[in-house]
Amino acid sequence: MKIAILSRDGNLYSCKRLREAAESRGHEIDIIDPLSCYMNINPAAPSVHYQGRQLDKYHAVIPRIGSAITFYGTAVLRQFEMLGSFPLNESLAITRARDKLRSMQILAREGIDLPITGFANAPDDTSDLIALVGGAPLVVKLVEGTQGIGVVLAETRQAAESVIDAFRGLNAHILVQEYIREAEGRDIRCLVVGKRVVGAIERQAKPGDFRSNLHRGGTANKVEITVEEKAIAIKAACTLGLHVAGVDILRSNRGPLVMEVNASPGLEGIESTTGLDIAGMMIDYIEHRARPGFRLKSGG
Repeated sequence: MKIAILSRDGNLYSCKRLREAAESRGHEIDIIDPLSCYMNINPAAPSVHYQGRQLDKYHAVIPRIGSAITFYGTAVLRQFEMLGSFPLNESLAITRARDKLRSMQILAREGIDLPITGFANAPDDTSDLIALVGGAPLVVKLVEGTQGIGVVLAETRQAAESVIDAFRGLNAHILVQEYIREAEGRDIRCLVVGKRVVGAIERQAKPGDFRSNLHRGGTANKVEITVEEKAIAIKAACTLGLHVAGVDILRSNRGPLVMEVNASPGLEGIESTTGLDIAGMMIDYIEHRARPGFRLKSGG
């Protein structure tokens, strides 16, 4: 098969592993910078152009689109979808997952347990908003934040009001969320491919921090997850329409809570911790869903 990886940096661990996994199975693979693509949006003959040439059609596209380029990156992905390529994650699902507020509303609608979360616009609502999530300590999150950036733990009510006011002064959209104290700075990253959890790790925040992101200095260990945790991870990914997702779960006194669903999960942490070939599993999934000639339109 011909497979394209949409990524700004082909030297990233995840891109290199996906290329290796695809090439070891005999597939032809190209890494394409989505910001260098331009498109002919023509109902009769849509096309994608790259560095002065029209791209061939691909059987499948693997989006590794960073949050900073979500708008343009998903526009390019939609163009490949128009051409009949199978997307490992669809553009609509990616944009749905990237909007923290929207994704949480969708998950809540389907009865998936989450930390209690509040959202408001007017400064006059700050007091009620804090009370809504059970008071301090609480977590304030930027709606557009990633990898732990824009996430603040407010230990007291006064601190919470100050942080909320500061973010509002920057015209930033924020979520206010209950602090799950019993998690003790730990979360579970479940890697979902298709409708299976193919790997899971427990991430621990570095001393003095509560954010367990590996990019923020957290550490990771193998972990056995429960049937309930597997089920909620799969349901969260499927609810957002993602074929591949990193579902972050907190272990609380009232059961597993979905903290976030990542549409472009990194592979380095989970592969190095578990020893599993996650990249190979992703390519296997593509092979079963996008066989040559199955999805490509005429001329592909």
